[in-house]
Amino acid sequence: MSQLTAARALFNYPRYWAECYGTAPFLPTCREEMQALGWDSCDVIIVTGDAYVDHPSFGMAVIGRLLEAQGFRVGIIAQPDWSSVEPFRTLGRPNLYFGVAGGNMDSMINRYTSDKKIRREDAYSPDNQAGLRPDRAVIVYAQRCRQAYKQVPIIIGSIEASLRRIAHFDYWSEKVRRSVLLDSKADILVFGNAERALVEVTHRLAGGELLETIRDVRGTAFVRSEFPENTQILDESTLSEDVSAQSVRITQPLDNNQRETCIVIPSYAQVVEDPVMYAKASRILHRETNPGNARALVQGHGDKLVWLNPPPIPLSTMEIDAVFDLPYQRVPHPMYGNSKIPAYEMIRFSVNIMRGCFGGCTFCSITEHEGRLIQSRSEESILGEIERIRDRTPGFTGIISDLGGPTANMWRLACKDSETESKCRRLSCVYPGICKNLNTDQTPLINLYRKARKLPGIKKVLIASGVRYDLAVETPAYVEELVKEHVGGYLKIAPEHTEAGPLSKMMKPGIGSYDQFKEMFDKFSKEAGKEQYLIPYFIAGHPGTSTEDMLNLALWLKEKGFKADQVQSFYPSPMSTATAMYYSARNPLQRVSREKGEVEVVKGAVNRRLHKAFLRYHDPLNWPLLRRTLRHMGRTDLIGNSRAHLVPRTQYSTLHKPKRSFRTQHSGLPDLTKKGSGRHRRKPG
Repeated sequence: MSQLTAARALFNYPRYWAECYGTAPFLPTCREEMQALGWDSCDVIIVTGDAYVDHPSFGMAVIGRLLEAQGFRVGIIAQPDWSSVEPFRTLGRPNLYFGVAGGNMDSMINRYTSDKKIRREDAYSPDNQAGLRPDRAVIVYAQRCRQAYKQVPIIIGSIEASLRRIAHFDYWSEKVRRSVLLDSKADILVFGNAERALVEVTHRLAGGELLETIRDVRGTAFVRSEFPENTQILDESTLSEDVSAQSVRITQPLDNNQRETCIVIPSYAQVVEDPVMYAKASRILHRETNPGNARALVQGHGDKLVWLNPPPIPLSTMEIDAVFDLPYQRVPHPMYGNSKIPAYEMIRFSVNIMRGCFGGCTFCSITEHEGRLIQSRSEESILGEIERIRDRTPGFTGIISDLGGPTANMWRLACKDSETESKCRRLSCVYPGICKNLNTDQTPLINLYRKARKLPGIKKVLIASGVRYDLAVETPAYVEELVKEHVGGYLKIAPEHTEAGPLSKMMKPGIGSYDQFKEMFDKFSKEAGKEQYLIPYFIAGHPGTSTEDMLNLALWLKEKGFKADQVQSFYPSPMSTATAMYYSARNPLQRVSREKGEVEVVKGAVNRRLHKAFLRYHDPLNWPLLRRTLRHMGRTDLIGNSRAHLVPRTQYSTLHKPKRSFRTQHSGLPDLTKKGSGRHRRKPG
């Protein structure tokens, strides 16, 4: 078995010969654009489920521009008509491979609500038009690419492929599906932030290697028929986690320094037949996510082995700066004319300052995709992008809508000791409490904010990304700076719940951290002479949540005077820990067994509707259901017409709109830039 290749500097490869063509204004989407560039063919063709926006927030642009900088000719096929093979032949046969991506969002989550209803809009399509991508886009696109040119290698990636790299529970069909590698018939899968893996694989293909022989690159997954020689195999396909009980075999004895280890997790057949084994597989996968100590994972699918190499080494600051500094046009492709692409409109005046998240929230897919190690850009790169927005982005009025990322305030935060970090297997650096080895000082972020505000032509810098409030309170000066200078009337944060049971399954801090942050927020808002509001988000129906938990949350909301316009229901996304809880009714955060660790799971339309109804206790449409439930719970004391009651005894015939509504990111915050909309103004997004 080949040793994994060492992490090579991203821009330290000899450029491919095609660099002589220079930088394309836009990566070509048709033959005419190729001819204008002097190209007779593309080396790589990227097929994506999103509209083509040449911007560093869009995956196809990042990968395309990165490979272009390596000297390759890259074409884009955006949102092709998948009903026939011809759109996949638009750019001809690629010399090296097709790169297939579902887009910035999972195609199923993009199309269906948490109630499995079809969405009427697609923010990543021109004019918000729905229906321009298929369900399970990666599978469909890969199959069409294979039909178009049978012998051309296919590499799949994006968050959709990344979260389906092993057998996974599929919420939309309510069953476990096998690895997307097998259904797509792709040659290789790249997961996580794919820059490092794709650059290496592309150069090696260009050098004459065959894709089926490239098996030593981090962040890749592929199918094997048997275990390679000289491999140490740790069999964890049973429920016992006692190391002494693990079945260990070596295909051929070697010295320890020559030996590679892989872990066999429960097979596809096992996780289909036994949900408890699914929880076991999920526990192992999440334990093996630290690039410093992760081992290869192997999952049997019949007579095939799905092999996952360890995760990629994160990009250095210099490397991620170079990725964001590539020559993006920062606008949609001209083929869209005057059409608006909402996802672009939301981020066109914002700057992504980091990647990754060490929060470990079990319902979130960020850590499964981007990793738990924070990849931070430099001040110079961030400020340079702000200047490019100021100078080049149409419609800029001087307001930066966000400096953030997966989380607004994790920039430059990391373990104090690199050796400790490389050995750590904790799923979160902040749960059940903030790790003593975590650097929580947000003073550098304060300095970044101040420098951004001082740039010529910048009137306001807003923070729209979610703030991790339990981290924020560790640096009170950061909270003061944030509240006084960077809040546009509203600030969104996510306590998710008030009760200990659900919070423990989410790996979220107790509501006391929220109270502490709110106290600071109100204090600093008053000092600044501003009337500002926190917008807290809560989840209904998360695994581990009882009806009593939702009742207590509703009482808390009523006490605080919150009336949410739209609520979030738990959405079981592929591969997340919470999804494993949902499917197995077991807690993968603990040692998995049949006797212990049962988790209450909210399933069925009626129960899910009830949990949502508690979050919208103020909606008259929910009162009949809530009254029946309260009577069943023996809580008739909460039914009445005074302020002390949760729901009225009488069903009003008319709806009374609340004086102040609190909207979520899903329904859209009000546009406070319009005249007459109030004295606290902000840009949307």
